[in-house]
Amino acid sequence: MNPINFALRRPVTICVMVLGVILAGLLSLSRIKIDIFPSLNLPVLYVCQPYGGMDPAQMEGLLANYYEYHFLYIGGIHHVESKNVQGVSLMKLYFHPGTDMAQALAETVGQVNRSRAFMPPGTVSPFIIRFDTGSVPVGYLVLSSETKTIGQIQDQALFKVRPMFANIPGVSSPPPFGGNQRTVVISVLPERLRSYKLSPDAVVDALSHGNSISPSGAIRVQEKMPMVPVNSMVLQPSELGSIPIDMNRKIFIRDVAGSIADASDIATGYALVNGKRAVYILATKRADASTLSVVQAIRENIPKMQAALPEDIKVRFEFDQSPLVVSALEGVAFEALLGAILTGLMVLLFLRDWRSVIVVVLNIPIALIAAVLSLFACGYSLNLMTLGGLALAVGILVDEATVEVENIHSQIPRFGTIAEAVIRGNADTAVPRFLAMLCVLSVFLSAAFLKGPALALFLPMALAVGFAMIASYILSSTLVPVLSIWLIPKVQFHSDEKSNSTYGSLIRLITGMRWISLPLGLALAIGLLWVAGSQTGTDLFPPVDNGQVQFRLRAPAGTRIEETEAIVQESLRWIKKEIGEENLTLSLGYVGLVPPSYPINCVYQWMGGPEEALMRIAIKPKSISGEKLKALIRNGLVSYLENWTDERWKELHHPISKDRMAKTKIELSFEAADVVNEVMSFGAAAPVEVVVSGPKMADNRAFAQTIRKSMEKIAVLKDIRYGQTLDYPTVDVKIDRERAALSGVHADDVSKSLVAATSSSRFTTPNYWRDPANGIGYQVQVEIPQAIMNSTTEIETIPISQKGPEQRLLRDVAQVKAGTMPGEIDRYNMRRLVSITANVVGTDLGKAAKLLDAALAEAGTPPTGVQVDVRGQISILKELFSGLSLGLILSMVAIFLILLAYFQSIRLALIPMLALPFVLAGIAITLKLTNTTLNLQSFMGSIMAIGVATANAILLVSFAQKAMIEGAHSGYDAATLAATQRFRAILMTGLAMMAGMIPMALGNTSGGEQSAALGRAVLGGIAGGLFASLLMLAPAFAILFPNPCSFKVSLAPENKNLNKETNDV
Repeated sequence: MNPINFALRRPVTICVMVLGVILAGLLSLSRIKIDIFPSLNLPVLYVCQPYGGMDPAQMEGLLANYYEYHFLYIGGIHHVESKNVQGVSLMKLYFHPGTDMAQALAETVGQVNRSRAFMPPGTVSPFIIRFDTGSVPVGYLVLSSETKTIGQIQDQALFKVRPMFANIPGVSSPPPFGGNQRTVVISVLPERLRSYKLSPDAVVDALSHGNSISPSGAIRVQEKMPMVPVNSMVLQPSELGSIPIDMNRKIFIRDVAGSIADASDIATGYALVNGKRAVYILATKRADASTLSVVQAIRENIPKMQAALPEDIKVRFEFDQSPLVVSALEGVAFEALLGAILTGLMVLLFLRDWRSVIVVVLNIPIALIAAVLSLFACGYSLNLMTLGGLALAVGILVDEATVEVENIHSQIPRFGTIAEAVIRGNADTAVPRFLAMLCVLSVFLSAAFLKGPALALFLPMALAVGFAMIASYILSSTLVPVLSIWLIPKVQFHSDEKSNSTYGSLIRLITGMRWISLPLGLALAIGLLWVAGSQTGTDLFPPVDNGQVQFRLRAPAGTRIEETEAIVQESLRWIKKEIGEENLTLSLGYVGLVPPSYPINCVYQWMGGPEEALMRIAIKPKSISGEKLKALIRNGLVSYLENWTDERWKELHHPISKDRMAKTKIELSFEAADVVNEVMSFGAAAPVEVVVSGPKMADNRAFAQTIRKSMEKIAVLKDIRYGQTLDYPTVDVKIDRERAALSGVHADDVSKSLVAATSSSRFTTPNYWRDPANGIGYQVQVEIPQAIMNSTTEIETIPISQKGPEQRLLRDVAQVKAGTMPGEIDRYNMRRLVSITANVVGTDLGKAAKLLDAALAEAGTPPTGVQVDVRGQISILKELFSGLSLGLILSMVAIFLILLAYFQSIRLALIPMLALPFVLAGIAITLKLTNTTLNLQSFMGSIMAIGVATANAILLVSFAQKAMIEGAHSGYDAATLAATQRFRAILMTGLAMMAGMIPMALGNTSGGEQSAALGRAVLGGIAGGLFASLLMLAPAFAILFPNPCSFKVSLAPENKNLNKETNDV
């Protein structure tokens, strides 16, 4: 069925159908998921194993090693990465693309269960979670109080706010950051233990016997069946003091305990909000949830959360990331409106008829609404990529309607009625328009060679453009003819004879000199492409500055959390002084390690030790850019903090030796601060990461030092540091087993005595108390106050288990001395590694990668068994561009095959392809002039520009072929005739598409900087294609077809009767 005939016979039906699409599209717009990025669906699982008190070497060898060994049995596993710090081991399992993640998760659980059979007693089950990089925090729920302790706030957040928070659809709520678990703490004093000749383990043993859990049974008394609860577990914490330690000597826990308090577990880190201790919960959305709906639901539930809390605890929502989505939506709407206006003005300039402008411009919103309806039906969301595709479509959509309307105007003087002109105008352009649409859709084929994040990002954008293009073609074949008959008056065609005559003279001159003009043009295009392309940088994603900065600060290894906290607070004071206190609107961060009680938090926010702090600050809009603030911090803050720390430690302690002062070094590195940069880093710790791995840690470290020295020579690499703390201070306890044996002491007795002195009995001997007020069970732990254990002397005088009449101290059976060990041990597929990370400043990532390759070559050949890998965003960039480059080539091949299938001639199919060098040159020049890098967005725009820019070339070649068939004497005559006839159509269509792309390319709207690179690439490609269509393709046609040609390639015989008989069969 011919669509135009159906449309003209039933115009009201067409209008009703279009109205139905509009209503359905508007309904889907209200229901479609709105997010920042599409679901990346990365095949990654996390396994997080806690064990309180264990050092990194123990976590690696006794826990992570068994897991990694067994994970290799899982089907589809690609590699396993692990990070080990004190108390926590985090393993990241990468699977091959296409792996069934439900099956992979089930197999992982099975291997975890098997691995635990080989692990130390007391090992709790790990957390296993599938975590997508799209599952990023969309804000922070902050709880603070002027009167409550951090432990009390933490308990309220954990058991009152978090259940309400997790009940919100789409939210994945980790435990709160900032405090530790509420715990009944029995603080024993070493001097009292020594006076009673007791060890800390004796107290732990007494606690386990004196406060035990006993199930309440029942008895049958007459007609009743009462339960029989027993207070073997104390009802009040104060009762713990009455538990006997030595019944013969009548020694009780209260005799050796300084206090028995309802407090918190040992602090391993603090959350800071505006420099003050607080508690916050990461508002983390699931990968399949909508950012906008999640944030809206959280804000709606904040009054309920506040009502559930005591009046002196305040809750608020900070660092809301939803404005980014809102601004992107508003930006696309504004760009679409402005693009439609500019397109309409361009059509009005050429056709001089406002009714024709309505016909063309009305096509744009209807096609966009149809595209949104199609995205909703296919399960996609509105995000930065699909919105970018829709904004891009605004400039492309005018092509279909503009070509047809212009041709209708050209046909009006030749026919008696407007309907006849419409039918002829549609028939002349139907096939070229269809081919142009197919060329744009052919870019989808490039997705077949993409994988991972590139495919997840590219496909939704391509589908958005494709759906809009298909809708536009359908509308141009149905609604546009109807509206043209209704609106376009039968007036005399406004010919531009003067411009046509001037162009005709020019194209005849160029075509007449075709053997000079075409080679010269191609040489010029290729030269410009090479010059501009070689000077255009490459990046992963366009830089985004939304007024937020995040940095990770590392104090000297082993710095206690209170000192790291002081350094961070001083850094905030320095920043306020430099930029003005009023310009720092909010600061939020975390200092120290994540508590072992909340190991899942390590997945969301990794911390390497007590010397580390992660800070995020928000700047007042239009006060100072994020990049300028980074430069200010980088150039001044570190040296200031080093001097300030030296002076502070001199005041707190005895005079520090020059050797110790030389080690007071503070490192600082910047990280992704907003949700866009977090997601687009694809989980990479830094733009540049060099990993040195091998069987011997000493060799790894030695060669890593060589590489770091080479990297420090590269001026554009900043914030260079090791990814791990390599020299963490230790107090080594060396047990003399022979002396211990003579004293009747086992190594086990020594280690048990040290547990309470250096950590607590929480993990080795769990003990519980139930709070009758709220019905929640809490742990009871024995510990020596941290403030007392402040020297090696205190360690040496810890009493150990007594086997005879004499009291044994630790120094009697062991030697205590200072040492060092790695504070973090990382592995890749069971190979230990040392990583070096850096940020790139002042250049693009691609150039930095080349400089890094030169630095690695300068470092020389690694030792035997040592392997050097470049990771971070550089490896992602190379993989991404490899897939996109293949996609670009495939798009060209697909377009050529489509043209060959239609034209049935290799020569005809080659002519539009000659426009591609000019298209690519236009893209390269535009990117260079606008100082835009070749990144994911601009590369996608380049691929799409190839399909879009060939539309005018197809139009010209189609008309030249038609002129040749109708009797043109040569290719020269056919080419010049077609070029002159289609001059206005090609120029108007090209300029209209460029006008529609200008708002997007400028990127002046809020959030428009993300898609500006995409618009610039398409704009440059259309400009290059327009130049080629107007000036270069006619000479190419004349060269390839010097003589008349009938273009008959049919193999069917000319006998009509035979053909009829064949058809009858």
